[in-house]
Amino acid sequence: MKVRFGLLSSAVAAILSVSAAQATELTAFAVMPANTFATGPTSGQFAGAGAGGNTLPLIDKQPVQGFSAVLHGPTDRSFYVMPDNGFGNQGNSADTLLRMYALQPDFKTWNGRKIVGAGTVTPVDFETGQRLSQFDRRSFISLRDPRHELGFGLVANKGNYPNPLNVAIPVDAEITERQLLTGADFDIESVRRDRWGNLWFGEEFGPFLINASPRGRVLRPEIATPNIVPPGSTATGKFVRSPQNPYLGTDTPNLRGSNGFEGMAINPKGDKLYTLLEGTVAGDDSINATVNKNLRIDEFDIRAERYTGRNWIYPLAADGTNIGDMTAVNDHQFLVLERNGATATGGGVPFKRIFLADIDGVKSGGFARKTEIVNLMNVADPHDLNDDGDALFTFPYVTIESVLILDKSTLLVINDNNYPGTGGRDLNSDHTEFLKLRLDRPLKFERDAGGEGHWHDHDHGDDHDPRGDHGHDHH
Repeated sequence: MKVRFGLLSSAVAAILSVSAAQATELTAFAVMPANTFATGPTSGQFAGAGAGGNTLPLIDKQPVQGFSAVLHGPTDRSFYVMPDNGFGNQGNSADTLLRMYALQPDFKTWNGRKIVGAGTVTPVDFETGQRLSQFDRRSFISLRDPRHELGFGLVANKGNYPNPLNVAIPVDAEITERQLLTGADFDIESVRRDRWGNLWFGEEFGPFLINASPRGRVLRPEIATPNIVPPGSTATGKFVRSPQNPYLGTDTPNLRGSNGFEGMAINPKGDKLYTLLEGTVAGDDSINATVNKNLRIDEFDIRAERYTGRNWIYPLAADGTNIGDMTAVNDHQFLVLERNGATATGGGVPFKRIFLADIDGVKSGGFARKTEIVNLMNVADPHDLNDDGDALFTFPYVTIESVLILDKSTLLVINDNNYPGTGGRDLNSDHTEFLKLRLDRPLKFERDAGGEGHWHDHDHGDDHDPRGDHGHDHH
């Protein structure tokens, strides 16, 4: 394939190169068992028999698993976590609800003399952070569309669950009555909170942006992804669309399935989103054929509710196959998780790393500059916090999809355990591990006004929009 020289100068080699990772130390560790469940309708009815010694379906419960995003929680020690669409694809996840959970790890840490902390994870009240004995309704919010804002047919409005097995199972009454969103409606992979307190979800079936209240009520129709073609690309079409896009019709998709908004950052002011596609838009590989994948970062203006037309190219590392998350360091730098599919039990060499991407001074359509800062397969663990008898910590799970900056030198990283998937560390169903990592060089971190800062819910009745006249409750 020909290389387009419009963007390729003598600086390209420097733009695409990466430096050696910083020294990193595991300073805190906690584990949530694979078999962690929440109250809810029966799930997993279309996902096969199960794996790792765990059987499906899950009668009258939902799996608390598959975390693809994390935000600060209602207290300093708690977090909000967001599972993705459920059991791996649109066909097998129609009975899995789209939720956000609140939880608090009791991290194992070294206090200078001994290891303290239980290393467990506890559910907490979504609003207050009070500890709970189980993941009940106080611990989560559910995405829902009671005012019918979304523009296509939802599972909630069908008689039976859509599924590839053609099994006639009626949609649960709670889903229908509350217009709850499921994993067959959207595959949510990222979430941010804006300066007005509202939630923005990035998903993969459209790919779409979904705007919701602090309690998960959809505020407006889903936002399509315009095809903002970078210089040197041969991409065509008005929109970026995957094969699962409900508006695709007879058009040819220009993005592969499950390649949508795996990562999405918000700027420090909390008024602009930066969406990162997991896959290359058809035609974008012509920008630079020497790069593994050319991935678009598009800028979205929350106040104006539209894409600005500016974008940048994130070049995936040669050993990477997918990105897992993106979070803002400041208004021009982002942390990006990259990975391949290798694990400790499968073939191949696990590639699990965190890069710093910088767009400062880069023109629209140009390549973000990259620096590797963490190799998750080579982390110092001098106090053996995960109790494996080794002073070297590795994180060999298939998917690692959540990173949060706790301070300038500390990151929180969480894996997606793909319940009831196996093979990360052993052949049992993978657990969810929570890591605190200390960097030896601090980031130029700016805490933002809404997306990553602590936030208290003011939307108890779901009729209040923190943005006032900027809301979407009235059309």
